[in-house]
Amino acid sequence: MQDTIVITCALTGAGPYSGNPAQPITPRQIADSGLEAAEAGAAILHVHVRDPKTAQFSGELALYEEAVGLIREGNSDVILNLTTGLGSGFYPADPLLPIAPGPETHIWSPEKRVEHVLKLKPEICTLDLVTAQVFGGIVISTEQVLTRMANLIRGAGVRPEIELFDAGDAVLAKHLIKKGVLEGPGMFSFVMGLNFTMPADTETMTYIRNLLPAGAQWQGFGIGRNQFPMAMQSALLGGHVRVGLEDNAYISKGRFAKSNAEQVTKARLLIENLGPAIATPAQAREILGLPAKLGVN
Repeated sequence: MQDTIVITCALTGAGPYSGNPAQPITPRQIADSGLEAAEAGAAILHVHVRDPKTAQFSGELALYEEAVGLIREGNSDVILNLTTGLGSGFYPADPLLPIAPGPETHIWSPEKRVEHVLKLKPEICTLDLVTAQVFGGIVISTEQVLTRMANLIRGAGVRPEIELFDAGDAVLAKHLIKKGVLEGPGMFSFVMGLNFTMPADTETMTYIRNLLPAGAQWQGFGIGRNQFPMAMQSALLGGHVRVGLEDNAYISKGRFAKSNAEQVTKARLLIENLGPAIATPAQAREILGLPAKLGVN
């Protein structure tokens, strides 16, 4: 277990809307919820945006610009982590003959998938190595697309957070590091308990951790009811912690979380009761090897 643990708060996600009225939808709601989470102890905010009219996921640059601008205006220290996971979903028109795309398919060019990252230059953005069945469709990540995205991201001075959904993703990550596409030892997230990907349990988290390059920074997080058990398991096994309304709409069984900040507060208290301290944004930059913020010691 590390002496100081970084908390990431994933604010809203791209999955189906949870129905929790506290889940932020508009850029203002996302920013306000993120600022509250930062005050509660989150050093990193993981940002998706949603269509304010439909509440569905969106890749609209203007929505990212507004949400990120509001967060930076309210808190210039918190670390931003923008998603690049959209644009990889294939939903076949005929599930029994998965050749032609159906209307829900969103397959975008690498350039479109990282457009907001190149424009807004957060400290971190995700790079999902997953190919799997998720939310009734198939998420597709080819080596060629990942290579192009990684080159664009790194060229913008942004650090990729490598998201793993299964064991093979860790093998692919090490392959990309060996080729020089990604810089080792890397920063990783394990997405656990989502549909037909890695299960959320201690044995799996330990196994995936042991596949990582020596010296890698990582966090394992659980979806839904697995959120807090996996958060604490991650802390105990030497990782960092992620919580947030992207991953789980609830704070306890049958009770919606009142905010992202409430989830961060719960995680913080659990971690502190185990012994570690909670990283400030400045400490998180040092731990994760991110550039120090100008004017911040």
